Amino acid sequence: MSSHPGAGFPAVRPRRLRSTPAWRRLTRETRVAPAELVLPLFVREGAAEPVPIASMPGVVQHTADSLKAELERAAGAGIGGVMLFGIPERKDAVGSGATDPQGILNVATRIAAAEVGDALVVQTDLCLDEFTDHGHCGVLDASGRVDNDATLQRYRDMALAQAEAGSALLGLSGMMDGQVAAVREALDAAGHSDVAILGYAAKYASAFYGPFREAVQSSLQGDRRSYQLDPANGREGAREVELDLAEGADIVMVKPALGYLDVLAAAAASSPVPVWAYQVSGEYAMLEAAAARGWIERERAIEETLTSIKRAGADAILSYWAVEHALREGAR
Repeated sequence: MSSHPGAGFPAVRPRRLRSTPAWRRLTRETRVAPAELVLPLFVREGAAEPVPIASMPGVVQHTADSLKAELERAAGAGIGGVMLFGIPERKDAVGSGATDPQGILNVATRIAAAEVGDALVVQTDLCLDEFTDHGHCGVLDASGRVDNDATLQRYRDMALAQAEAGSALLGLSGMMDGQVAAVREALDAAGHSDVAILGYAAKYASAFYGPFREAVQSSLQGDRRSYQLDPANGREGAREVELDLAEGADIVMVKPALGYLDVLAAAAASSPVPVWAYQVSGEYAMLEAAAARGWIERERAIEETLTSIKRAGADAILSYWAVEHALREGAR
């Protein structure tokens, strides 16, 4: 690098452009806009009032009434959408509540579509884990293993139930082989060609899902490593993204976010459709716990993590801080 003539000082001074708050705002490369955020919401069947989730401070299992209020708050904040999860009172081996028109997730979807369907993209989790008494994302065969192809039929039925309830985007999070193609075929055959598919293409078997299990009152015994991705495998994540794209996914997802920014960046560099990321429950809980102990600055850490996910290439982010971040951005 050349020096300033005769003075021995640097000729290039990048600090000029970060010397004041005004300069930093003006030259910022990455921003997370409210419209690029999606808020996950939990709705609990039979709840008389919102139920706090101990491992996720500030997040609750909603009643139908509190859901309406939260939907209005989300729409008012200008975020892009909501992702709904249902928590049923009763579970069985095949997750019957997932396809029941009066099941909690389908009821919540009708509420959301009626309340904010014009303002937000109403999205639904298409997976059986909340509804099965064994807690797996699919139905089990005689030996207790998840039966991929039998599960695809349940996903087809679940997709139709969610589409008919008013979901605009189905979040296929079960990591079954061929799930995008199976659901797309079922939707199109039933006249729901306008309903979009979000393929959780690179979903890893992560330790950071722990608080979510409490949030949905999971019945899982064992683990999901036979169908979710090994955290060590980046190329396999890229392959799964390619498969979902080939099967017709409208959007693809990388989950979790922070531990898989390399997978996210690779997907964003190659995908012709939007690439999203899910900032999962463990990421949320970890930051909130550290902030509660005064170990980190909470608001700065929230913004930094969201920014890092966007900088890696996410077109949108599912985050439990979606509304909080959007309101803070709106106040600036």
